[in-house]
Amino acid sequence: MSDGYVKHTVNEGIATVTFHHPKSNSLPGHILRGMADAITTCGKDPSVRVIVLRSEGDKAFCAGASFDELVAIEDSARGLEFFSGFAHVINAIRTVPVFVIGRIHSHCVGGGVGIACAVDIAYATTNATIRLSELAVGIGPFVVGPAVERKVGTGHFGLLSATPATKRSAQWAEQNGIYAELFETIEALDARLDAHARELAAYSPEAMADIKRVLWKGTEDWDQLLIERAKISGRLVLSDFTRSAIAAFKEAAAKR
Repeated sequence: MSDGYVKHTVNEGIATVTFHHPKSNSLPGHILRGMADAITTCGKDPSVRVIVLRSEGDKAFCAGASFDELVAIEDSARGLEFFSGFAHVINAIRTVPVFVIGRIHSHCVGGGVGIACAVDIAYATTNATIRLSELAVGIGPFVVGPAVERKVGTGHFGLLSATPATKRSAQWAEQNGIYAELFETIEALDARLDAHARELAAYSPEAMADIKRVLWKGTEDWDQLLIERAKISGRLVLSDFTRSAIAAFKEAAAKR
């Protein structure tokens, strides 16, 4: 459990997929694979009417790619494999025939912003800030970019990409389509999310599957597109700039 985990449960038509990593819910490869597999498995379960995606802990909802795993990448093939993990999670959310609701209890960084944008509906607390941090370490938000751009538009995606040091408020994220509603407390967040999940669990699965296909129209090429984007990140992560930037981030974090 020290390397984190992914688990899922199903209760009265509501599947809950939970991920956790002790380093602010960062995402190493095995967590990414576990998330994609769990979401896909729940989507294939005929008893499931809605999926809730959440993380555990009281820090970040998701801090993005694991720095430990990034520095361990030795060649472009391994880089492609790692970044494809984000592609598989996003495509799992996109293709399951049920709505995926995100429980965003705290801030999102890098790939965490991509996941918050990929879910069909995201409910968040008022301290769930966002920061698309990839450019600061020489990578760029290539894999998660289509999911972010789909929610906020090209202009705001460009702004987020080009300001990796800027943390934006949950209110900004709500105003620009990432979050559906904001809540002052975790208790209020959970109450609203639970009520909506129970509501969806009572509706026609066929109708909801058709609505989901309509909502994601135009993304049919993402199976290929996101892998192509992963190749770019897999190449850039090998650069001297990225190695130095990640080392500096880790050193600064160790001093806090």
